[in-house]
Amino acid sequence: MGEPAGRGPESLNLWNRGLGTVPEEVWDRTALRVLILAGNGLTGLSPRIAGLRRLHTLDLGHNALAAVPEELGELTGLTRFLYLHDNRLTELPRSLIRLTRLRYLNAGENPLTALPPDLGSLTGLVELRLQHCALTVFPESAGALRNLRELWLRGNRLTELPGSLGGLKELRELDLRGNRLTGLPDRMAGLPLLRRLDLRSNPLRELPEWLTGLPSLEKLDLRWTGADERSPVVRELTGRGCAVLL
Repeated sequence: MGEPAGRGPESLNLWNRGLGTVPEEVWDRTALRVLILAGNGLTGLSPRIAGLRRLHTLDLGHNALAAVPEELGELTGLTRFLYLHDNRLTELPRSLIRLTRLRYLNAGENPLTALPPDLGSLTGLVELRLQHCALTVFPESAGALRNLRELWLRGNRLTELPGSLGGLKELRELDLRGNRLTGLPDRMAGLPLLRRLDLRSNPLRELPEWLTGLPSLEKLDLRWTGADERSPVVRELTGRGCAVLL
């Protein structure tokens, strides 16, 4: 994020200042609503972050954090944005699930190997970005993210998806590019608002017929999957006006 520094006592923009560590006086500013600490080479955070209870936006992206403190879960006022992307995180704090009103979470570009099993507790999420991590499993509980509109999982190591994703009735965009998927669960046929589905660079064995039953599908990207333009699924989708890329 490169926006100008916020005006007034409720916003603090320390983007790309090369700080190395967060100045202690930052934790004293308990009236903050927006705190931007991206691009500072941070390797750790003080548990004192728990005192910033009024934050609705927190940007910790583009640092060198190998962990974030469990106290992050005490920031239950985080309702807008939480950026954790481009760090060195191998896991997310279990306390994260307490942020039930958070709308946007970006934890992509981290060597994450697993997610909290009860990720579905983050029921306020509208957009979830977990691109270019090292995930091999996506939790079944994610099907409870009933407000989710965008899910970005490209560049992971997923070999399958939970059938519970069929419960994401608000989902509009699903990016699965660059995984190891050989198929999709049948329960995903129940995604009435899905508009864009990116399956590029997955070793799909076949295209499920239920793709033709997705009423809102506008774009299906099948490049580098081995899909054939003569497939009945491809022909039916293109015939109704869906853009199918091969």
